[in-house]
Amino acid sequence: MIYLEFEKPIEELENKLTQAKELAEIDNLDTTKIISDIEDEILKTKKKIYNNLSPWQKVQVSRHPQRPYTLDYIEAITDGDFIELHGDRGVKDDKAMVGGWGTIGKQTVMFIGQQKGRDTKERQFRNFGMANPEGYRKALRLMKLAEKFNKPVITLIDTPGAFPGLEAEERGQGEAIARNILEMSRLQTPIICVIIGEGASGGALGIGVGDHIVMLNNSWYSVISPENCSTILWRSWDYKETAADSLKLTAKEMKGLGLVDKIIEEPVGGAHTNKEEIFKKVKKEINLSIKNLSELSSTDLVDQRMDKFANMGVVKEK
Repeated sequence: MIYLEFEKPIEELENKLTQAKELAEIDNLDTTKIISDIEDEILKTKKKIYNNLSPWQKVQVSRHPQRPYTLDYIEAITDGDFIELHGDRGVKDDKAMVGGWGTIGKQTVMFIGQQKGRDTKERQFRNFGMANPEGYRKALRLMKLAEKFNKPVITLIDTPGAFPGLEAEERGQGEAIARNILEMSRLQTPIICVIIGEGASGGALGIGVGDHIVMLNNSWYSVISPENCSTILWRSWDYKETAADSLKLTAKEMKGLGLVDKIIEEPVGGAHTNKEEIFKKVKKEINLSIKNLSELSSTDLVDQRMDKFANMGVVKEK
């Protein structure tokens, strides 16, 4: 288990628990009471810490290297029949953006999402979850395919942003994201967006226009990352915690502003501590959303989606 800096008290208790279990095995001692007390203390400490996380600490949890990624969710919530589709039919197959057909129960859906890597080699292969223009064009191709067959689109958002390299700009990064926003707003099939980790800038919004938008409670969603915001305003990363506070990027704040529809509570300690539980919760929410949205006609679906986004940021003065 990898522990974040603010999780040191949990790490110390986990080490004590391991020692107590080893004593029971090696010296044949009855440590049942000790183990039970330590487990209770671990749970209390986790609740105390995770019920009072600062916005910056939530950003850290969203980036935890053991946190489940897009393909983990797809594998867990489908019936093992996920068929990945590749390429934008123009440039190449962007490995940072994945997508394809899968079934949830008896419902076929189109999955699309950013994929990060676990180790250095895989992170480079996936470009750290930062898609190029061809990634967004691949995503749009798959959305149009889902629309053709009248199947729901499920997007799983987890990116530090679209790739900012010169070559990405040369190939039309901004245009590709803007095109996706336009096309998603009028796509005649249900779109459900789930923010499972980082939701940064246009990189997230390029697959983030949907009928029902949910966030995991330790994920974040913002126009810019705290580090980059700090760099622009203070010319240094040293104020990233202040920036995280000011950006109002947590799930609770996003819900309060009306930018997301629902928050999915993670297990105490984060999604990585009990993956099976979070997979079940996400699957349940997707199934419920599909059921509710399938009752709408394509015209009502598009009208409702456009109204939803048109009303974001509207302030009524008395």
